[in-house]
Amino acid sequence: MMTAMSKQLPLELSITHSQRHGPQIRSFFMRPRNTARPDFTAGQVAVLALGDAPPVYIAFASAPEEPEFEFLIKRSAAQDGMSALFEPHFAEPVTLQQIVGTGFPVENYKGHDLVFVAMGTGLAPLRSVLRHIFNARDEYGRLLVLYGARTLEDLCYQDEININWRARGVELRQVLSQPGASEWSGPTGYVQSLLDHLVPELQQPVALVCGSSEMMAQTKERLLALGFAAEKILTNY
Repeated sequence: MMTAMSKQLPLELSITHSQRHGPQIRSFFMRPRNTARPDFTAGQVAVLALGDAPPVYIAFASAPEEPEFEFLIKRSAAQDGMSALFEPHFAEPVTLQQIVGTGFPVENYKGHDLVFVAMGTGLAPLRSVLRHIFNARDEYGRLLVLYGARTLEDLCYQDEININWRARGVELRQVLSQPGASEWSGPTGYVQSLLDHLVPELQQPVALVCGSSEMMAQTKERLLALGFAAEKILTNY
């Protein structure tokens, strides 16, 4: 059956501007060209393509209510189909082919404490959820963000996190796996290690997890060992 969304896709997106997070990571803001903006669920994934390059799966970093789509993209072999975006004065349209994945149905968990566990650019779909529920902040319990990255330069949205998120009561724990010689005084290791001393304090917690397949499997195993029910461990895809 063809849905209203499928009738809208594929469509071309114009890049309005970008924001640098690190040497190889940027947010790209996009709008549909001459057509209505398709809806999506917070945490869903866009299938994007440039020209004849293979399509790339990139989660929405923006909330469904926001006027522009935002995508957090790392210039890497895994996302090589989007590497041209990083070239100066790039102005070609990006094709939004599909919107896939389940997203995170957070409306089903009002009154619960929410634990967001992300690694690297996996923070993007969790940011989409957070910005979405900030509009109804009082309907949720504690919001805890556990965020891991390889190096200090790989941590994204730091100004937003330290100002806007904290003002809305978000509790943040960050960890680096390879801090090197950077001025990092926080914990080192992997993001899963941050769960042990935190989860026992929570009420009816629900976990939202995004990262590599290995990270998500290890996080789910750790959460199950800590007493989480399997249905309270959510992934977006």
